[in-house]
Amino acid sequence: MEPNLILREQIFEIIKNQIRENNPPETKITFDRLLKEGYDEFTTKQLIGQCIAVEFYEMMTQKKTFNLNRYVKNLAALPKEPM
Repeated sequence: MEPNLILREQIFEIIKNQIRENNPPETKITFDRLLKEGYDEFTTKQLIGQCIAVEFYEMMTQKKTFNLNRYVKNLAALPKEPM
């Protein structure tokens, strides 16, 4: 499996866990909202995954902790690209 596919599957697993555990609840709220807006499940996971990727990037490059407030704000702004 290609590295990008492995990373995507790991991010999708994080999304699945967040939805199952309802932690944070905004992940499920966003997932349901995007589906209702007409996005398919794969695209919805990709959009949410972009928000997770922003947090990974900050954690790895800036040595910062996971920023829940930014993550939730980015989820609320989807499908706009996260910042």
